[in-house]
Amino acid sequence: MQRSAQGYWLADAGPVVARPVLAERVSADVVVIGGGYLGMWTAWHLRAAGATVALLEADECGHGPSGRNGGFLNGMWERVGELEELFGREAALAVARAAAESIDLIDAWCAAQGVDAHLVRAPMLEVSAAPGQDGVWGDAVAAARAMGRGDELVEVDAAGARAVCDSPLFRGGVLWQGAATVHPARLALGLRGALIAAGVEVYEHSRVVGVEDGADGVVVRVDGGGAVRAGAGVLAINHASAGVKPLRGALSVASSHVVATEPVPDQLEALGWTGGEGIGDCRTMLHYFRTTRDGRVVFGWGGGRMGFGARRRAALDVDPGVQDATARDLYDMLPLLRGARIEHAWGGPIDVSPVHLPWFGTLKSLSYGFGFTGNGVGPTELGGRILADLARGASSELTALPIVGGLPPRSFPPEPARFAGGSLIRAALVRRDDAEGRGERVDPVTGFVAGLPRRLGLHLPR
Repeated sequence: MQRSAQGYWLADAGPVVARPVLAERVSADVVVIGGGYLGMWTAWHLRAAGATVALLEADECGHGPSGRNGGFLNGMWERVGELEELFGREAALAVARAAAESIDLIDAWCAAQGVDAHLVRAPMLEVSAAPGQDGVWGDAVAAARAMGRGDELVEVDAAGARAVCDSPLFRGGVLWQGAATVHPARLALGLRGALIAAGVEVYEHSRVVGVEDGADGVVVRVDGGGAVRAGAGVLAINHASAGVKPLRGALSVASSHVVATEPVPDQLEALGWTGGEGIGDCRTMLHYFRTTRDGRVVFGWGGGRMGFGARRRAALDVDPGVQDATARDLYDMLPLLRGARIEHAWGGPIDVSPVHLPWFGTLKSLSYGFGFTGNGVGPTELGGRILADLARGASSELTALPIVGGLPPRSFPPEPARFAGGSLIRAALVRRDDAEGRGERVDPVTGFVAGLPRRLGLHLPR
């Protein structure tokens, strides 16, 4: 097993030639800080609107979480019930429609730009793999149907779930129709190349060391003395947003870890898992898994460690204990693969907002987006459209969405309480998930601690 901070996707996509370091003082209409999906989509939409854009990335664009996630391209129809509770019915529908549109837009963008991101349109199966998970999707299904969007889902029994992928643990579930999977690194690096071709000034290995945000614009300084002066700025820095003072209470950081098998096309045929469907179980710390074009299984688990503020702990990227547990869970879920070799293991930080939704806003001349919770492939494209409008000072249907403006309606406690409390809660959630998977009762202390987030109105993991 090759353990790394990069993982299978980036290894498969191959190396890139780094762009120049910013070593001088330049100007632009907008400066974008961060070269992941969110920053690159924002730069793309700004450039399409005619703006001059400078993009700053501390590493190489697409080599952070954007290039090594699970590659699930989902909308938010399964969240409409929660969205309605927070914002009301019409606003909930507006968010879900905008999120669903991103799937079509990414598909069309790949076709127009000639980017082969291995995009496969197929339903996402939300499945019960233990008695305690049965029917977890009921409220979401009822809410979607009540809003007239029953066409977005198909409920299935155990036989229907096993017709998608013949796991002996599958007990039933729901197929969310408007979904897809992608090769995340090929999408990210394709976007990087398209930005360069479109005339965006991309600077890599240019770590930001200072930002002056004023009413009349921003000045961003990088390590080594280079700087960008711009009329507006965009902050698209994933988990590092936790280090920005006004945003500190609005996100927590945790890790998710993934393994990838060797190619196993014969086993996939035997499982009947040939339609490209993404799958996620109903644990709180869920398992998520999908296939690749060359017949591998990529299997992830959200049971990693808490981060402390914006610090980059090494265990957020490479955590052998969690990775080995993920591999064991893969074999338990799909015992037909027990003879298959695990070739890659990797991980990375995820930025979690208190309401489990991405959030966008503006400080002075600096706009921001964060809170993708490991589900950002589609929502970052939506976020790019939102932030491009905010940076240009444009009012639109997107900037009127309830996930834009100010901060989320809940907040996390400050550090170190966030780290200590979050670590205890995550451990309890894992114990509860494991006990339910074995069909056992959860002890009272574990049950109490695991239930704290809901009682506090927070939507943690998943």
